[in-house]
Amino acid sequence: MTTTFYDHWRDVPESTWRWNNFSPAEIACRGTGKLLINEPALDKLQALRDRLGKPLIIRSAYRSPEHNRAVGGATRSKHMEGAAFDIAMSNHDPVAFEAAARAVGFLGFGFYPRSGFIHVDLGPARQWGQRFPVQAMAFAKDTPPAREVLAESRTMKGGGAAGVATLGAAGVEVAQSVLTETQTAILPLVPHLDTLRWVFIAVALGGIAVTIYARLDDWKRGRR
Repeated sequence: MTTTFYDHWRDVPESTWRWNNFSPAEIACRGTGKLLINEPALDKLQALRDRLGKPLIIRSAYRSPEHNRAVGGATRSKHMEGAAFDIAMSNHDPVAFEAAARAVGFLGFGFYPRSGFIHVDLGPARQWGQRFPVQAMAFAKDTPPAREVLAESRTMKGGGAAGVATLGAAGVEVAQSVLTETQTAILPLVPHLDTLRWVFIAVALGGIAVTIYARLDDWKRGRR
């Protein structure tokens, strides 16, 4: 195993760093800035990045012994050997990530769904923790609502009611005029026709209100 230790990641010569998608600062100890370069581990990390084709967000890589104690790490943690990485799943499918990590040669796996990351290391082969819940589909397709049958549309119903009521009111107006002028024998019915006309007008206004509401509601739902 080829390893090189630096008191601080800034001491790493640029010419010796060959893992293009990562920087010494990402791999260094979060608590002290110290860095142990484990070349086989970093080679697998870069291979995993190349295989997945998207960034790997490193939560923790190398840990100095003192920092490992401070964070409650295992006494023989692979992080102290520079051979382990905790990688966030915020931009990865955990199932695909695990398969790719195994394919490039990682052997140890720890699953932390509540904290949102997976631990990978060089081995020995083992695993712990509960795997992330499997999602059947990452993004649900938007299914446009079925358009209403024209005859059953609320807009058509409201418009129809308004039209019928308007015609009814007009018919009553004509009937009242004719009856007033020519049917003196049934003059007592005229006041009732006034009432009926206002009923039709009220129905017409209600139909118009329903039509306006339906239009606004359909617009909000994207149905027009």
